[in-house]
Amino acid sequence: MRHVSVHEERWRLDRPFAISRGARTHAEAIVVEITEGAIVGRGEAIPYARYGESLEGVGAQIRAVIPVLERGISRQDLPGQLPPGAARNAVDCALWDVELKAGTVHLPPVQPVITALTLSLDTPEAMHAAALAAADRPLIKIKLGGAGDLERLKAVREGAPKARLIVDANEAWTPETLVPLAQAAADVGVYMIEQPLPAGADEVLADVALPLPIGADESVHTREGLSSLRAKYDFINIKLDKTGGLTEAIALRDAAEAMGFRIMVGCMLGTSLAMAPALWVAQGAELVDLDGPLLLGMDRPHALHYGADGSVSPPTRALWG
Repeated sequence: MRHVSVHEERWRLDRPFAISRGARTHAEAIVVEITEGAIVGRGEAIPYARYGESLEGVGAQIRAVIPVLERGISRQDLPGQLPPGAARNAVDCALWDVELKAGTVHLPPVQPVITALTLSLDTPEAMHAAALAAADRPLIKIKLGGAGDLERLKAVREGAPKARLIVDANEAWTPETLVPLAQAAADVGVYMIEQPLPAGADEVLADVALPLPIGADESVHTREGLSSLRAKYDFINIKLDKTGGLTEAIALRDAAEAMGFRIMVGCMLGTSLAMAPALWVAQGAELVDLDGPLLLGMDRPHALHYGADGSVSPPTRALWG
């Protein structure tokens, strides 16, 4: 007999976190719990307004399919019940958790990976101070937002001269600013630029030569349409909240690698429960950005271990899997 429940959570951030689309003080999460006998499986998802999602809307999506879920459908049946996105992610990961704890499915062993630490969009002075505080981290991700980005790039590099830098513009650049800002990023040693142009308005990327790799985030969700991105992007950023869970994330990674894409694994602002399944996708990924819990005021019990060397270790069974 299977029982499914869903609830909403709000987690305070350590400090306000800003990107080009605005600032947040809390992470809003949906948690699904699936009980089968003595086993309880959990999955966490983070609704994202950019994709038309809200805490209430995603919760309603999940509650609408609880009767079907409780009749015992499998992960493989979920695409017929929920579209890609946060709702399917929470359910898919909860089902994985049940199966892993029951021993009916297995995943390869997970090794620690190096994760980026993300710097919030701010003034050049504030971002310099944040970079200085994180200067010993091996990988830093910089949120940019258009005007003032040249100064922000220089400030962060001065604050963290040895760190590998990646940039996330969150669709804030334009075709006119793309080339000069990409060159400025290359000049300070940025490794990759993530989603410089709006999804759906990124065709120029196929026609312009840029001095460093470009990654797709908002432009890629699932395997559908992946081939259309090959001429525009070098990396794809896989997030479980976009794919609709671990099942599709693994399939997307495998398909993307077969097509020659370089792999980044990212996250929304969530707790360790949201990050844990993504560690399986992150094995062997060139870039990993699973630092959501580091931006929270506190994490949930049995949290992932984040090391001073930038590493994040596999979850314990008490958290997930």
